[in-house]
Amino acid sequence: MSNYHHKAIKRFNLSGIIHDESSIGRLRAEYKRLIILEMRLSGYVPRLDIDIDFTIDYNENKKYFEFEISIHGVYTGRRQSEWIEGIDGSKAIYTVKSKLEEFSQDRV
Repeated sequence: MSNYHHKAIKRFNLSGIIHDESSIGRLRAEYKRLIILEMRLSGYVPRLDIDIDFTIDYNENKKYFEFEISIHGVYTGRRQSEWIEGIDGSKAIYTVKSKLEEFSQDRV
């Protein structure tokens, strides 16, 4: 079992503009999903004990919201990142993929 507690933490972030206030919640969830997908493709998994940082400011002159979202991760390797949901303190939280889910992903 690996000790993840003292591994270097890397910040993954995204910033941009949201024009419609009613889309903020949906887009926050979608951006979170995309960042975690990018992390996993790079061999990283999220640190579950470090909160996701989502900041938003309204630009009154231009009539839109500016946002930034940051998620912290730890390198586990590309293969391990598929099976680890995240790191909580020094412990890896493993995910269980069903055979049906694996089969459907292989066919795509």
